[in-house]
Amino acid sequence: MIKLPPWIVLDPLLHHWLLEDIGRGDRSTQGLQLAQNGKAVWVAKERGIIAGLTLASRIFYLLEPTTIFTPLIADGETAEKGQMIAEIEGPLECLLMGERAALNIVMRLSGIATLTRKYVEVMADLSTQLVDTRKTTPGLRILEKYAVQVGGAVNHRMGLDDAVMIKDNHILSAGSITNAIAQLRYSIPYPLTIEVETSNFSQVAEAIASGANTIMLDNMTLEEMKRAVELIRREKPHIDIEASGNITLDNLRLVAKTGVDYISSSAPVTRSSWLDLSMRLIPLE
Repeated sequence: MIKLPPWIVLDPLLHHWLLEDIGRGDRSTQGLQLAQNGKAVWVAKERGIIAGLTLASRIFYLLEPTTIFTPLIADGETAEKGQMIAEIEGPLECLLMGERAALNIVMRLSGIATLTRKYVEVMADLSTQLVDTRKTTPGLRILEKYAVQVGGAVNHRMGLDDAVMIKDNHILSAGSITNAIAQLRYSIPYPLTIEVETSNFSQVAEAIASGANTIMLDNMTLEEMKRAVELIRREKPHIDIEASGNITLDNLRLVAKTGVDYISSSAPVTRSSWLDLSMRLIPLE
């Protein structure tokens, strides 16, 4: 089961969003003489995978703990156009004041989950797994990566402290893959692993010989990837293999069929559009 981080981690984010939107007060809502309580529904205006309703519920709770937010669909399920996905009941001031912050995050995360699911389904019958990257919106990484999981993919490292990834600039700085791995083996804590980004066959061979735990095949052609996978499987079959660079829906399956274990792509986050949702007040009887 995919879970969000605890509220002690998320509440500061939610508070910040509310403060950003409300500012010194909601001029539109607080200037009206409103009935004490009201009801509203959330409606999907297009088809997509829903993600983040628990966050929306928490936003309304922070504004007014008596507000009742009832999801009508679970994160990871598909909402059809026109389908009601949630019901809300509570003080009208709270419903109107929290509407935008709550809708914004759910629309953003649902858009990521929807595009992620499209990528995952392309290779659903293959053993290769889709993973995300650190190309995320500053301040939203923990939630955008949650949405990727909801869409069916796997998270790569959350930050620079999760694992060692030796990229092209690290290799240039250290002088070689061999030097970089040798130095890092003595400085990283157990059980961090070392991944090496490679762009040609000679670098793959050097990464194998130097004891890399994971080898990334970056921006290689399909034939180059197949040749690299064959070498790694023959020499060190325990090494995980990741493909990355210019991954699209059109070539995703072809890349997966080269035999790599993982395909990393930023596209589900960076190229996703928001899923269109709206809140509609229900007239009081």
